[in-house]
Parts: sequence; structure tokens; C-alpha cells
Amino acid sequence: MLLASLNPAAVAAGADVADAVRIDGVTWSRSDLVGAATSVAERVGGAARVAVLARPTAATVLGVVGALIAGVPVVPVPADVGVAERRHILSDSGAQAWLGEVPEYTDGLPHVPVRLHARSWHRYPEPSPDATALVVYTSGTTGLPKGVLISRRAIAANIDMLAEAWQWSADDTLVHGLPLYHVHGLVLGLLGSLRIGNRFVHTGKPTPHAYAHAVTELGGSLLFGVPTVWSRVVEDGDAARALAPARLLVSGSAPLPVPVFDGLARLSGHQAIERYGSTESLITLSTSAAGERRPGWVGLPLRGVRTRLVGEDGADVAHDGETIGRLHVTSPTLFDGYLNRPDATAEVLGADGWYRTGDVAVVDAGGMHRIVGRESVDLIKSGGFRIGAGEIETVLLGHPGVREAAVVGAPDEDLGQRIVAFVVGDAVPDALIEHVGQQLSAHKRPREVRIVDALPRNAMGKVLKKELQQWV
Repeated sequence: MLLASLNPAAVAAGADVADAVRIDGVTWSRSDLVGAATSVAERVGGAARVAVLARPTAATVLGVVGALIAGVPVVPVPADVGVAERRHILSDSGAQAWLGEVPEYTDGLPHVPVRLHARSWHRYPEPSPDATALVVYTSGTTGLPKGVLISRRAIAANIDMLAEAWQWSADDTLVHGLPLYHVHGLVLGLLGSLRIGNRFVHTGKPTPHAYAHAVTELGGSLLFGVPTVWSRVVEDGDAARALAPARLLVSGSAPLPVPVFDGLARLSGHQAIERYGSTESLITLSTSAAGERRPGWVGLPLRGVRTRLVGEDGADVAHDGETIGRLHVTSPTLFDGYLNRPDATAEVLGADGWYRTGDVAVVDAGGMHRIVGRESVDLIKSGGFRIGAGEIETVLLGHPGVREAAVVGAPDEDLGQRIVAFVVGDAVPDALIEHVGQQLSAHKRPREVRIVDALPRNAMGKVLKKELQQWV
């Protein structure tokens, strides 16, 4: 069962708690959530798919959970999505109605409201594990977003894998302030909490004060954040120190800079858990609660996951911690393809069950993985060398005059690509080039450093390198 803790039999057996879910000023017991979500299920049962405007609200929680109880796939739609992209998501997904909050533009679809105080105790049979739970649209680097088909089986398997790696249990109180339209906030944060049975607190905005309050006043033990969240927590030293009573701090959706990892460890006493995944694969690599946590490395394959690194010649590359290869994964958590896009599915998902992630990585002799970045923007081929942008970014972030850094390859007639670094900070560009030259091989020094006011990022904190490449 995907959401085992929502089973009314579990509630009757004593699994109920008065504050199972806190979000947007609303607090539910687990039995209240079951009743409210089942009331929603009665209103959407039989629909092919429904769209949910995925703001962090009580209506979003009930919309998603109610549809899943009824076996209706959910299409989470970001609240800040552009008009053209929203219309594409709705038409491509075949969503038959908006469920939950009333969007500003309905685009001709009927709206099914969510009644926060309605209750139903109808029992729905558990849908097939192979049934689609979510259709999550990815913002690809080119073209319109593709709908990723994520099954109930994949979600359940991933949550159980992470529960094992992170020693995540019903005794935890999980806290985050992330969007509810991505894997991180929706699948891991909300659905993970409902399956494991722990308390769930959504802070609204992921501010340092909100996270500190959730730990000190609400007993937060398991905290999720993206690197920009943790960077702001470190900058607010009091907030970081307030996180000391927590059990685990988890960072994902983008690489965690080593200085932020070190700052959290120094101020809060916690070495952050880092993990790696994608919408298509869910989470496949992670450091563990009981294992080594090495800054800049995303850990080992979770139970049931296998990985391989493939060179340009198609052969496996050495696991020496240095040699870069294309990362492929196979896992019980893989997606079932892109909706309406068999061509795009075939490009990344082989008949042999291996998913070509599009990321490049290195693996050491112990199996620990470090993600270099996207093959399209983070693998720089300069002067005959294959260079990972992430390695240079890590060194730049170690300079006291650098707050943020992003490295890209720019076309160069002589080198093929030259290394260009964009930096937020007050360091002198020539000094940064020399700093990298002292730490890394000469061919990894940036040929150019540009000081900028801010780096372009998406809602999850990932730097938009395609946009940066247009700045060169």
C-alpha cells in the first residue's frame, strides 16, 4: 500500500496523532486527514487525471492525498508557471479538472473545490502498485516540459529505501518549506511522511527562523532543504545553532557547497546528509545516518539500486575517484516513461532497464559517488581534457571572497571550450584564477572570471547554466 499510514485500520489500531500534519495554519490528526482526504476521493473517483495547483496549502495536501486514495493520477502544477507552459501541461496530461485551490486561470477546465471540514469514512480498495500516482512535468533544457509517469510502486519503494538509509521512523517530525510540485517536497516530504507515519510540518517559506522554530518548538528531527536554504541558515548563526537538537539535516536538488556543509557541521553539530536523484529515477544515491558523510559526495546506491559509469567509447570507466563517466542507473524507483513521448523515453530508458541520467560522475573504490553535473553543461572539454565544472566551483567557493560560483564552458577556437566562472562576491578575478591554479591542475584554471550580482536559479535553487552560457 502506497500510503499505509492513511489506512483507517492503522488509525484504529492506535497510529493516530493529534498533529500529524501542519501546513498553512491548519493542523490535522491522522484520522482527520483520512476523513478529509476520503471526502475528496469521493468527488474525483473515476477521473482519468486531475491537476492540482501545488501551492503549500491545506487544499493541496487534501487534493493530492484524496486523488491518490481514489486511484486518480495527480498532475502537480507550479503556481508560478507561465501561461504557455501551464496550458501545455494541462493539454498534454489530459487533466479533466482542477482539484483544490481555484487557479487564476482555469483554461476551460472545471474546478472541484476541496472542503477542509468535510469527512468521509468510505473504504477504497488499494489500486494496483503499477498504477500511475503522479505525472510530474520536468523543465528540460530545451523544448516544452515532459510529463514523467511515476508509479505507486516506485514511490513506495523509494520511501522505504530512504527510511532504511536515514533510520527514518514514525518517531520523527519531518520539517521543510519546499514546493509541493517536485520530488523533494511532495514525494519525499509529504508522501514520505504519510507512508512512514511521522509528523509533518511545512514551514511555508523555508526561512532560517522557521526551521529553527520548528526544531525548538515543534520537535523537528528530520529537516529537508535545498542548498540555498542551508546557506541562509549558516549565514544566520543563531538559526544554525538552534538546529542542534535535530536528528538529521538532508540536502538535495542541487550540490551542497563544501563551505555550507562545513558551516552546518561547525554551528549545528550536524554533517548534512546528501543524496542524488531525479524526477525520472526518484532518489537513488545517498549518504546514510550510520555511514560516512563526505562533503561534495552524494553517497552509495540505495538498496536495490545499481549504477554504472560509461565512457565515450561505451565501456565502463574506472572507479578511482577521478575518472569522469556518464552515470546510468537501474532501480525499482524508475519512471514508466514520458507521457505521449515514446521517442524521448527511448532516448534515456533502455530496454535493458538502465536509465541514462544525463549526469556525469566519478565513483571511488568504495562505491562513493560524486556528481560532476549535467553532461550538457558541466562536462567541459578543453584542450583535450575532460573537466568537471563542479570541481572548479568547489575550489572557488573555498575562497573567502566568493559567496556563489558557477562554471561553464564557452566555445573557443583554440581549446574547443574555455572555462568561464561566474562569481558572486568581492574577490578579484585574477586572484581567483590564481587560487584555482594553486589547488587544481593548470588546465582547470578559468580563462575568465566574471563578477555578477546574482546567479540565475530555478525554484529549487539549481543554477540555470543554459542561461549563463548565453551571458558569455
